[in-house]
Amino acid sequence: MNYDFKILHNSKLEAIVSLVYELNDGKISRAVLLSRLNEMKNQNYECAVIMEGNEVVGITGLWFCTRHYSGKSVELDHVYIKPQHRNKGLGKLFMNWIKTYCREKGYETLELNTYVQNYPSHKFYYNEGFQILGYHFLKKL
Repeated sequence: MNYDFKILHNSKLEAIVSLVYELNDGKISRAVLLSRLNEMKNQNYECAVIMEGNEVVGITGLWFCTRHYSGKSVELDHVYIKPQHRNKGLGKLFMNWIKTYCREKGYETLELNTYVQNYPSHKFYYNEGFQILGYHFLKKL
């Protein structure tokens, strides 16, 4: 299979709605996801995608910022590869591409959150050299 990695232009973010919808098990409507993506276009956000031909088969958001504890940092968000494309080494290739892309932009660290019960992702991120730094807390306002 032939895959390409690239940054999806912000004007084309609607192309990832279906994958983010799958990632969230349909718990957030497509309309809400599209609305949020439209807001994200104007923030320090980029979307990296895995393409197979003209089809988006994997995604991750990249949030760019500077943090006091990690310097120039990129937070990966909504990392998702379609199930039929998993377990082929594609995630490792994608992470390598992301690391190179972020280094070339002058960033020092990558960070992310993963759901507590998502054990396969924990193993993957450990194997990629990520370490657990703390807990992520959320409070709805």
